[in-house]
Amino acid sequence: MNVMSAVVAVTGLWAQSGRADAQSLSSVYTSTAENDCRVKDAPPDGSTSICPGKGGLIVVLTEADARQTVSVGRDPKAADNEPAASQSFRPFNSTTNMVEWRMAHGKPFAIIQRWHISDNEEEDKNGRPIGRNLLVVTRLPPGPVCHVAYIDVRANPNPNELARKAADESARGFRCGKDEVKVVGERGRATELGRTEK
Repeated sequence: MNVMSAVVAVTGLWAQSGRADAQSLSSVYTSTAENDCRVKDAPPDGSTSICPGKGGLIVVLTEADARQTVSVGRDPKAADNEPAASQSFRPFNSTTNMVEWRMAHGKPFAIIQRWHISDNEEEDKNGRPIGRNLLVVTRLPPGPVCHVAYIDVRANPNPNELARKAADESARGFRCGKDEVKVVGERGRATELGRTEK
């Protein structure tokens, strides 16, 4: 085999390897709707929802003072001890009921969830703050659970693809407490509000 043939062969192997890795990545979905979770009151004015997840993990959604946190763990105590359990935003906020799980070879490594963040600088026709949509990418065990990336839904024509790409490329190597949460794609009002983490 000459040098050129060897280069072509190696390049072909790299391409096949890249395709195989991409093919091993997939998404599955679970719900955090009240009917699908175990909901407990959390005094004085909040609640905690414990929802089934994937790969032996559960989702714990906590609401207090019209703000939410979303964490993941093997059990509620483990989820409560993760950095994500204290990651929210200063404005009033809430999440949608669908959680997208990014999977590699059938094992979850990140979740993607849409958050609605209240924009107090603009009101709807009923005088209520407009909600800005932000996709949040969160890394999963092994290792800590924390926010990895934010994607402004309105500012980007393909926010879901950007979120999946950020999860696939950054979540597994992200160091909670050391690496800065990235804004992926074009910035907008949602990412501006999202940078004001609580």
